[in-house]
Amino acid sequence: MLKINSEYQKGILFVRINGNLNRRTSSKLNNFLVPAILKHKIKYLVYNLYNLDSIDFIGIEALKKSARAIKVNHGISLICEIPENLKNRFENIDIKKTTNELAAIKLINI
Repeated sequence: MLKINSEYQKGILFVRINGNLNRRTSSKLNNFLVPAILKHKIKYLVYNLYNLDSIDFIGIEALKKSARAIKVNHGISLICEIPENLKNRFENIDIKKTTNELAAIKLINI
């Protein structure tokens, strides 16, 4: 099961993911985020993965797809609050990582 909580604040789209992001659930993320990013020309995206239970290769690709949409808008994507047991899955991802949402806001610097 996957729950997506999103909030747009101060020009930043915060996406908090709860549950499992995998082959079965990643389309829910892609179908929701990518069109919204492109339609509204969102430049800043922060993923909060604090409540992420598991992620597979397809889930990682879903995160990357949203990040590519942000790049189209000449923006920045960040990942924060990666659970300790999943950190190794995010080692080779070219999305910037930070500790929490406040640190992400400071990195975006808007």
